[in-house]
Amino acid sequence: MSASLRFTGMSLALFAGLGLSAQAAEPRVVIGVAVPLSGPLAASGQDAVNGVQMALNKLNDEHARIGGKPVHWAMDAEDDQGLPDQATLVAQKLVDEGVNGVVGHQTSGCTFPAARIYAAAGIPQITPSSTSPKIAEQGYKTFFRMIANDNALGAGLAEYAHDTLHVQRVAVVDDRTAYGQGLADVFSATAKKLGMDVVDREYTDDKATDFSAILTRIKARNPQVIFYGGMYSQAGPMLRQMRQIGMTARLMGGDGICAPIMAKVSGDAVNGTICAQGGAPLSELPKGKAWKARYDAEFGAAAFQLYSPNAYDAAMVLAHAMMKAGSSNPKVYLPFIRHIDYDGVTDSDIHFTATGELADPSITLSEFKGGVKVPLAVEQVR
Repeated sequence: MSASLRFTGMSLALFAGLGLSAQAAEPRVVIGVAVPLSGPLAASGQDAVNGVQMALNKLNDEHARIGGKPVHWAMDAEDDQGLPDQATLVAQKLVDEGVNGVVGHQTSGCTFPAARIYAAAGIPQITPSSTSPKIAEQGYKTFFRMIANDNALGAGLAEYAHDTLHVQRVAVVDDRTAYGQGLADVFSATAKKLGMDVVDREYTDDKATDFSAILTRIKARNPQVIFYGGMYSQAGPMLRQMRQIGMTARLMGGDGICAPIMAKVSGDAVNGTICAQGGAPLSELPKGKAWKARYDAEFGAAAFQLYSPNAYDAAMVLAHAMMKAGSSNPKVYLPFIRHIDYDGVTDSDIHFTATGELADPSITLSEFKGGVKVPLAVEQVR
């Protein structure tokens, strides 16, 4: 998909401001959004696009200005298909088109190669969902993350398995992606440190649908928990196949299996699955309930997955940095992101570390019960 979903130029102006001829004279500030809009991860990608659209709608409704001058806030949403090679093409396209900032990418495998391109161009990039710590370790001055990383998620899950579930035997599977393998490595290392026995470590890929061979080997080792580092598109079929061969082990995983669509792709087998995601539940956040009500009214409750609040805050951080700097020039407003203190939806005090990590993030552990994700605990990461 070459053009995918695009809300730029005249199309957005006509769509968002039909009949408002004054917009035509206003300079446009364009936020690029790079997420999967086709393929197995399209639902979560569209959810992120919805979050950015909500932010831009609010900015336009409030006539948010830069340097005292009116601007029109627009979006250029591109489909990276969840594929690293496509992500580099999308990143270069956004750079060539001169976007003022980027929200994306969704997966760590896509963010890794894309971050280098944005850094070379000096364009700020805030990922709403990529959790690999190794991205921040590259030292890109333009990279920021609006979510807790895998060190927090993997360790939190292992500690919960040990301290609360009293698990002694675990098996670990990952999809060999930057996200999946990194998360599984952290879980495995923490599990061993806590004294749990990692009875098997298996590998698949992010396109697999048949896990019979892997599960047969794991079943023989009788783990109490199978930890999966990867996305719901593989975790769902894996979980169904676990139950089909009589496995009773509980499935655990990170934010890749924490979206509501996990229940759809898993069926009744999803019940008992435990996952961790960055941030606190919207229902427990000061602005969360009102924000979710606006989202549901605009896009429908069924469209909500996981990353739209993070994407919303990412777009708002970019916008507020521009407003504080009095400029939409990336080189001018970039330093203002590093010193921002923003009262957002996902956190009332959003700010970043020197490497672009979200400072003082929280994580939520949840369990699927009756096909619905139910929060178990919220932990602050220091």
